[in-house]
Formats: sequence, C-alpha cells, structure tokens
Amino acid sequence: MPEIGIGIVGGGYMGKAHSVAMSAVGAVFNTALRPRLEVICASSPESAQRYRTAYGFDRATDDWRVLVEDPRVEAIVIASPQSTHRRIAEAAFALGKSVLCEKPLGASLDDSLAMVAAAEASGAVNMVGFNYVRTPATQYARQLIANGEIGDITWFRGEHTEDFYADPHAPASWRTTGMANGTIGDLAPHMVNGALALVGPIAQVMADVETVHKTRPGGEVTNDDHAQMMCRFENGVMGNLYFSRVATGRKMGYAYEISGTKGAIRFDQEDQNALWLYKREGPEASRGFTKILTSPAHPDYEPFCQGPGHGTGYQDQIIIEAKDFLQAIHTGRAAWPTFRDGHEVNRVLAAALASSEQRQWKDIRDF
Repeated sequence: MPEIGIGIVGGGYMGKAHSVAMSAVGAVFNTALRPRLEVICASSPESAQRYRTAYGFDRATDDWRVLVEDPRVEAIVIASPQSTHRRIAEAAFALGKSVLCEKPLGASLDDSLAMVAAAEASGAVNMVGFNYVRTPATQYARQLIANGEIGDITWFRGEHTEDFYADPHAPASWRTTGMANGTIGDLAPHMVNGALALVGPIAQVMADVETVHKTRPGGEVTNDDHAQMMCRFENGVMGNLYFSRVATGRKMGYAYEISGTKGAIRFDQEDQNALWLYKREGPEASRGFTKILTSPAHPDYEPFCQGPGHGTGYQDQIIIEAKDFLQAIHTGRAAWPTFRDGHEVNRVLAAALASSEQRQWKDIRDF
C-alpha cells in the first residue's frame, strides 16, 4: 500500500481526534493510501513533544512552517485557531500539498476567500472539517432526499444547541472573547453547512444574535451566546435555524426536521444512530414516524461494525472524514465540502451578523 506523510497543526481536542483518525482509517476502510504520522505541531516544544509521544508521530515542532516545509509531510490537517488558518493553508498550497482545515474556514470572509483562491490556484485537494454531516444517519437522509423519498421539500428546521455556558456563573475564558469563538463562529457553521447539504444554497437571511450573559466571573463577554435565523433557500424553501451555547440540558443538539410533500425526516445527534422517517402513504390509521436504526445498509457503517443498531460514535465521524480526504487525494477528485463550500457557510453567517445589526433581511449574494 502506498503511504502518505501526514502533518497535523494543533494537538488539542481536534488535533487528537484527527491523529487518532489517521492512525485508524487505513485499518477501518482499507484505504488505498495509508497515512504515516510524520509531524505534529503545537504551541510550545514541550506540548509538541508530549503530543508526539501520545499520538505516535515521528517528529514534533512548535513552528508550523517547519511542519509545512518538511518534505516528508505530503498532506496537512489544520486543527489550530481560526486566526492561523490562512497563513498555514497558503503556505501549504504554495508547495502543492493537500489540506484538510477545521471549520470555520479562517477568521473572516477575507481569510476564507483568500484560502479558496490559494486552494484553487494550486489544484491541490482541499476540504473543510464538517464532520457531523458524515454520520451514517445523515448520509442516509441526504440519499432519501436526493431520491425523492419525501417529495419536494417545503420546510427546514435546524439547530446546533449545547449548554456548556448555560450557567451564568461559569467563568470567562478564551471562548467568551472575540466573535470567532462565539456561537456564530463556533457552533453555527455546523448547522449552516448541514442546511446547505440537505436543502441547498441559502438566498436570504433574517437573524437575531444575542449575548445573554454580558459579564462572567473574570471578565466581560465580547461575543454571542445564541442566535436565531429565518432563511429562504434558493429553491424557495422556508427555513429556521437556531444556535446556542446556553441551551440548558442540550449536550449535542445538532438536530433537524425536514418536511416534504410525500414525507418528513427528523434527526438528533444526541441519538446519532437513529433517523426518523415519515411517509405519507397507506391508511391514515397506520401512518407515523418510523425509527430507523443505522446498520451495514447505511453509508460508511459496515467498516466499523457488522451488527445493526450497534452504532457509531463521534470519533468514527472523524475517521470517515479522513477516509474521504485520503480518497480525494488518491483519485484527484474533490471531496465535499471543499474550501469553496466552507466559504459559502461563512457568507451566510456574515449576512446573519449584518442582518442582526441592521434589523433587516440580507441577501447572501451581497457578501
């Protein structure tokens, strides 16, 4: 099996997830390319060495340039703060190296647009880390919609809700400073990407963005706690999205409901191995939502487990993502979502922020 040298920038939460995924993906999916963990980069020499030992990399550095320029590093995963994305990606693309970048793409619209330009000019594989759309259940939901199983879509509701800041006495931290770390910057991109994947491009938005707890022990809060957004998709479908880090009781509320002329779909990431499907057929007395448990009959499930209903987990989503990235490199064909797709998410959220500030509908084409 041909090998490919992997470098990962960032060794924390997502850096670990990607490291584990690259270690496991070859065995799980029997990929044509087998990752070789070459270099891990972290913020200090000490932490970099700690991650190298823990994750099994050959070398460690606290300078991302050393990683990018290493000739044995052929593909790069960016799992560092948004403010670093653009410089790392541009340097990697200048050397013709493929890049998987964590969401959201860059720290601004200017950043993501520049990253798209660099990616497309290089011709190298580029992909954004939106992993929640890769669960077997959501992949199956996309198939059902594409095959017309629920007819023409008439309405979409999506949310990404968590409660890690529901307690007003939780102390201020890096998460409460800067819009990139707020709910619009952190949680909203996942569900906006989900809406685009399930229904299609968004044409207009009307949003309301709010900081619920303006101060916390240790400092002032300078970003948002939650936001709601009405939208119109380009195909005319009406939508409603909600994002929150103060949704008491919600731990991983990546959830959606889709209504169609022939049926409907419901999904909740807190029960990620189940999809609820309603079909408007048969006698009224026997109609109702059917709970479908994921199984080897659903996309990307069987490589993990041959037992229906046994289920996959969060780390498995990252392994599926790694498989798609490696396959794109091997075949030379782009894997969704590309950097341009990630930039489209950023456009929608920029429009939402402008809408909230100006209290009016905004067209996505203006951003």
